[in-house]
Parts: sequence; structure tokens; C-alpha cells
Amino acid sequence: MAATEQPRAGAPTTTADDTDEGRLMTATATAEEQPRTRPLAWLRHSLVLARRSLAKTTRNPGPIINGVVTPALFMVLFLYLFGGSVAGSTADYLRYLFPGILVMGAGLAGMVSTGTSINLDLKNGVTDRFRSLPIGRLAPLLGSVLADIVRYLLAVAILFAIGALLGFRVHGGLAAALAAAGLAIAFGFCLSWVTVFVGVLARNADTVLAISFIGFLPLQLGTSLAAPVETLPGWLRTWAEINPVTHVMDACRALLNGTPAGDTVTTTLIWCAALFVVFCPLAIRAYSRQQ
Repeated sequence: MAATEQPRAGAPTTTADDTDEGRLMTATATAEEQPRTRPLAWLRHSLVLARRSLAKTTRNPGPIINGVVTPALFMVLFLYLFGGSVAGSTADYLRYLFPGILVMGAGLAGMVSTGTSINLDLKNGVTDRFRSLPIGRLAPLLGSVLADIVRYLLAVAILFAIGALLGFRVHGGLAAALAAAGLAIAFGFCLSWVTVFVGVLARNADTVLAISFIGFLPLQLGTSLAAPVETLPGWLRTWAEINPVTHVMDACRALLNGTPAGDTVTTTLIWCAALFVVFCPLAIRAYSRQQ
């Protein structure tokens, strides 16, 4: 009867982890644990795609120019066309007008590019490459919107500089100025999900531009942008009073001019939450159906 071979004293003991099967099981377990150890991977993926979108902006600065030039033109034209008749002087009218222009530049003028960019990625096959990557469904959409926030920040900074050159001064202090800019950008971020939803569903970029522009005009001009709501005709006043953009403009106007804000800030935050809760899931669901 053959003697059973015993391991020599001091010799290394072979375990399951030292075999090929053991190493494979270890790697599989590590791969299975990775999603649990990196719960915010979707955010990192979104930031990477946002950087991609910003890199495209350096080659095509159209969205930045549109987000700054359009509001600046409105500000100059309205200031010198209506300043004397509405407020009695351009200086007083600038205090009233600038907060509305800030809201315009912080989201409304640039939101058109959000849906267009998403639509072009879908139609040009870029999204097909994203589908082959282990990234969350939200990442391509959120990345585009986060890139727009950076553009909004730049547009706000430039608009503040232009407003200062024209004579606008913040009377509510630095904290109020930051709060007004943050409120305008937050509203632009939430409203952008509407154009993301449109961009996913539309057949081409021209359709996105047409729908966004048609929606842009009543949202922007049917407000307290150029004149107080009380001075508007009855039918237009009714629309302006329920228009969410009016509440954002009134909130920013109160913050920048150091006047009582009333419930305008709260109403703006409620609108932001409603837009995000409704249109973000709709956009993600529509985007998932494209896959």
C-alpha cells in the first residue's frame, strides 16, 4: 500500500485561490462587487461626457455666442427703446430690465442647443457607441445638460460685465447676486430637460429648433421682462401671471435690487422641482426606447 505523501515542513500550502479556478472566482466576485463599491459611477460618466460636449464647444462656440449675444441685444434694444417711456430714465429701467435679461441668458437662450445636441448624437450614430459602453442610461443626457450649465455660468458672468458697463449695480450685495444667478441657472437646468425630451423624440435637428423657438417666444416675452405685469393687456397679463419665467424674473429682480421677494423664490423652486420631476424621467424613458 503506497504511503500518502505529506507536505514537507515549511513548504507553501496550495489553496483554491492559487489555482486558475480560484483566481477566476476571485475576479468574478470583484467584478460583481464593483457596482456596489462605486454607486456614483453614473455621475463620473456624466462628467466625462460633459467634458466631451465642452470640447465640442471650443470648436463650435455657437451656443456660447447665442447665449450671450441674444440677451445682450435684447438688453440694449429694450433699454434705449423703452427706458424713457417705461421708467422715465435708462438708469432706472436698467435696474428693472437686467434681472430678466439674466434669466434669459442663464437658460432660455441656450436651452435650444441642448435638445439639438442630443438629437444630432442620436442621428449621427454617436449614441450607438455609447450603448456599447458600461455606462448608465442617464449619463449621455445628464452630461449634455451639465455642459450647458458651464455655458450658462460663462454667459451669466459676461452679462454681469455688460450690465456693469451700462451702469447696472447690485443693491442686494454679493450673496444676493450669487443667489439670483444660481436661481436663474437652476431654472435653466430644469427647463433644459424639456428640450432634451423634445430632442430625443424629434426626427431631426430642424424640428427641435422650430419647436424650441416657438416655445421660447411666449415663455420669454409673455412675462415681466420689459414691463410690469400690471401694465399688460388682460389676456397677456393672465398668461404672464401663470408663466413660470415671470416668477424667476421677479425673484431675481428682488434679490438684485434688494427689495422684498415675497413668495417668488419659493414659487420658482417649486417650478424647478416640477419641471425636473416630470421631464427628466420622460426624457430618460424616451432615450431608453431608442436603444
